[in-house]
Amino acid sequence: MLAVTVSDDPCMTPDLKPLRSQRWFAATDMRGFAHRQRMQQMGLRREDVLGRPIVAIINTWSDLSPCHAHLRERAEAVKRGVLLAGGMPFELPAMSLGEVMVKPTTMLYRNFLAMETEELLRSLPIDGAVLLGGCDKTTPGLLMGAISMGLPAIFCPAGPMLNDRYRGQQVGAGTHTRKFWDDLQAGLVSEAEWVKLESRMTRSPGTCNTMGTASTMTAMTEALGLTLPDASCIPAMDAAHPRMAADCGERIVGMIGEQLTPARILSRGAFLNAAVVQMALGGSTNAVVHIIAMARRAGVALELEDLDAVARRVPVIANLFPSGDRLMEDLHYAGGVPALMNRLRNELSLDELTVSGQTLRQQIDGREVIDDEVIRPLDRPVSAERALAVLRGNLAPQGAVIKPSAANAQLLQHRGPALVFDSQPQMLAAMADPDLAVDENTVLVLRNAGPVGAPGMPEWGNLPIPKRLLERGVRDMLRISDARMSGTHFGTCVLHVSPESAVGGPLALVQTGDQIELDVPARRLHLHVADDELARRRAAWTAPAPTFARGWTQLYQQHVTQAHEGCDLDFLQGTAPTPEPPIY
Repeated sequence: MLAVTVSDDPCMTPDLKPLRSQRWFAATDMRGFAHRQRMQQMGLRREDVLGRPIVAIINTWSDLSPCHAHLRERAEAVKRGVLLAGGMPFELPAMSLGEVMVKPTTMLYRNFLAMETEELLRSLPIDGAVLLGGCDKTTPGLLMGAISMGLPAIFCPAGPMLNDRYRGQQVGAGTHTRKFWDDLQAGLVSEAEWVKLESRMTRSPGTCNTMGTASTMTAMTEALGLTLPDASCIPAMDAAHPRMAADCGERIVGMIGEQLTPARILSRGAFLNAAVVQMALGGSTNAVVHIIAMARRAGVALELEDLDAVARRVPVIANLFPSGDRLMEDLHYAGGVPALMNRLRNELSLDELTVSGQTLRQQIDGREVIDDEVIRPLDRPVSAERALAVLRGNLAPQGAVIKPSAANAQLLQHRGPALVFDSQPQMLAAMADPDLAVDENTVLVLRNAGPVGAPGMPEWGNLPIPKRLLERGVRDMLRISDARMSGTHFGTCVLHVSPESAVGGPLALVQTGDQIELDVPARRLHLHVADDELARRRAAWTAPAPTFARGWTQLYQQHVTQAHEGCDLDFLQGTAPTPEPPIY
């Protein structure tokens, strides 16, 4: 515990570094008087804010975010840790991005949360922050804002929900929703069973217990060194979870004294460590846009090819849905991310610093795998395929991604005729048409689903299988879009096609009947249309008219970057400093 006392110079921490918050509280002028006065208005003592590290608890709790339903209580645990270490905690609410409820997509608001986090920390008397989140976009949003602000920060993951079972098998949130929905369409699940299933799979607060985007991003955050060891796998309702939250509160006070900022932690090696963990977990393809965006905020060069290179080396060894058959609670019992990383230590940069103050090497030494069926040996992977492949070709000159470990191996090399849809409603209506001209060799194509076109790049990339094919037993087809796909989903889905169709990418030129070829081993996505014909189509193409004339969405569409660049706002990328606010 870091003991903090009020010294002769209340702006100093124990190692004689100035406390940023004391610009507000230590001044002897009228403004300093007013700031201290307003704190006392809330019942605090003068000495509570003089000379003590001021800790922001950025909380993404919301009544409409089931994954974060427990974060009000966890904020209290964090406060306890901060107070015990001699700091002063203040809880600050931030936009809550519950994945299921927020429309059209939480991805539209990830950058909003990042900007809000950065500006909360900049505009208020804060010395360091504990970031409370976990549901998909809250993790990268909070971290992007904290990275750009540059204050000491530690991430406290919401934790996965509890496991459930149905008909003797483990079932996980998201993955089985799609499976059971397809079974309902095929007549294998009754309406009564479908209604009953609503109360299953999601038994408690917490994030999806499969290796969806939430679990992928929190595990990668642990690998980056921005959480305490073991933090990402503790179930939300486990008694260890509030203890971890209190530890976060205690540790951030020490980090403030050490001036342990994200810039000292987030090296290129740290980002590549996170990529290694993503691949070993069979993590969500969504991680690609998030890790690139975070790296650019940190001033670290990271490209699609870097991630593809890691994927080629690192097999999927975590036996978790949708690539395997276990859940996050099982990963926790098997040793968690530290044990997984210890098994992968030859692929890691072990001397990277972490928020604990230790190196990654120190954190994972001696952390052995407890269950080899959950965290497999390297020579016995969960899948013969890898967790990511980056594709290029005349249909995706700036890249596209696929998750081979969650795909049908027979479709990883495939050529077939395109069936093109210009919108999600058009596609959904067609999928229910019993006379739709489609077979299992058809390549389903959805466009206008990217960052600008949708807008926000929703998780529409797991295009549904046409009902007439479901009834024949078909459960996978080659599907291509400029959208994303939920990490809980599965199938042979090519995603993040860049540039997107709405800004004139080649996907805008595809016509129904065109032959499309996928070759994952060759990392190739090719449209078999002659160059002169594509040029003719491009000359006739017109960009979609803007759909939003005001507000955040208009700002987003005007400034969002493409998928291969991380989908950040162009004016938020990079490490250019922003001046501290004047204290008037």
